[in-house]
Amino acid sequence: MNPQTKLRVHLRWMIRRDLPEVLQIEQASFEFPWTEEEFYRCLRQRNCIGMVAECENRIVGYMVYELCKTRIHLLNFAVAPLYRRRGVGTQMIQKLIGKLSAQGRNRIVLEVRETNLPAQLFFRACQFRAVGVLRNYYADTPEDAYLMQYRYRPEKQIFSDQTTPVRRLAG
Repeated sequence: MNPQTKLRVHLRWMIRRDLPEVLQIEQASFEFPWTEEEFYRCLRQRNCIGMVAECENRIVGYMVYELCKTRIHLLNFAVAPLYRRRGVGTQMIQKLIGKLSAQGRNRIVLEVRETNLPAQLFFRACQFRAVGVLRNYYADTPEDAYLMQYRYRPEKQIFSDQTTPVRRLAG
């Protein structure tokens, strides 16, 4: 497997039998990982959704998000270490962005640890912006979190609604 090759992944809903692989990625990705019970507790909520990124029948990434009235709250997100920097995370974020609209959910929000520079840079590259600092946010450390946000932007119109008058020149 060439580490420079971009991967195409299949994104699908997370199911119970995915959890062992998801937990392995979680353990490899975070100093303070979610437990199996935390995943179950979150995913049992009506408005929480888990998705996995699959490549060659292996789970290579996952995300857990909450659907709110006007926003999507990204609660947990990781890519397996061997599959990072190959477009997996970007494809997962693009899937979430595709769920936004001007009339409904118009932004994605997330919190990222102040010490997690790789995550900050990744989300910034995906057009997220830091919009606030949450002091002493985490229960496991006195660490602050950055609140990051992506806002929906409708595609720019190619043609304007206003017509330009055509003036006849000589001829």
